[in-house]
Amino acid sequence: MADKGQTDYAYINGVHYHRVVFDPGPNILAFAHNMSKAIVTSLQETEKYRGKFDIIHGHDWHVVDALHDLKQEGYLSILTYHSTEYGRNGGAFGDWWEFREISGKEWYGGLICDRVTTVSTSMMNELNWLYKIPIEKIDVIPNAIDPRKHRVHVDPGRVKEKYGIHPLAPVVLFMGRIEYQKGPDLLVEAIPRVLSNRWDVKFIFVGGGGMRSYLEHRANEIGVGHATRFLGKVPHWQYLESLNSADIVCIPSRNEPFGIVLLEAWAAGKPVIATDIGGLGDNIENFVDGIKVYHNYESIAWGINYLLDNPDDMKQVIEGGKEKVKKFSWDNTLSKLLNTYRSILNR
Repeated sequence: MADKGQTDYAYINGVHYHRVVFDPGPNILAFAHNMSKAIVTSLQETEKYRGKFDIIHGHDWHVVDALHDLKQEGYLSILTYHSTEYGRNGGAFGDWWEFREISGKEWYGGLICDRVTTVSTSMMNELNWLYKIPIEKIDVIPNAIDPRKHRVHVDPGRVKEKYGIHPLAPVVLFMGRIEYQKGPDLLVEAIPRVLSNRWDVKFIFVGGGGMRSYLEHRANEIGVGHATRFLGKVPHWQYLESLNSADIVCIPSRNEPFGIVLLEAWAAGKPVIATDIGGLGDNIENFVDGIKVYHNYESIAWGINYLLDNPDDMKQVIEGGKEKVKKFSWDNTLSKLLNTYRSILNR
């Protein structure tokens, strides 16, 4: 969708971008439907001078209506699932209208596409379980990053002082949406058990979301407000500054298809404590490149305290993470994606 001030076409790093304009409608379902119709129209206009596309590659349920229309015209298509509505609901089923409608579109997209890709083995199994998409129809293509873009030189003590934290105090960082799926409330509930082990630990939460006001209230209610800093959604440079000055990164998700913040933490050379869920559980080798915990606050607190009390093990998982992140290169991901394209073109 073209935002205010953007052109309807751009050529960036070898990619042609055709942005569409449409009526957003009264709700997310109408938004996705109208967007899909605009995408189809733009594609048809582009083909008049470019020629017919070989493959249509859609991402998540928002474009399923477009994939439906293009299926009727005989196009080959791929749908990538980055998450499911079930997962975004924290690994639980909902009985409200939007949940049912979005879940239905996720099921239908998997049915009509020639091939499905997703980001982890756990997500592949979730799609098979939820929507009965055959395992043999799904290719796992993990996310990737350029580690160099997540390492910045900062003075951790000076950054901590900006937030009223002593330069030598250990800082645990949460980064992500402040929503139920991501488990920030589990981390807040873990804080008293961490402070009883080491009183000077501080917790920084980076990200926006609907749970922020509740979590700030809850932190004060249980007597740990002084140990928390909620920064909200911040510019990218400030995020990198926080990441590179933290001592531990905690990822307490209830459901996590992949968890790209894991790669970012590894790239920045930070020890990771994460729930043994989804892509996090798939990608972390316990006590080698991270510490895996259960998705409850007692276990999360245990993991944080373990690293604080065992600096040698902390160094080990830091080095393990730096090595592990090299596997998630763009070259590896691109190679897997090209294989998927070839598989449907050559069948």
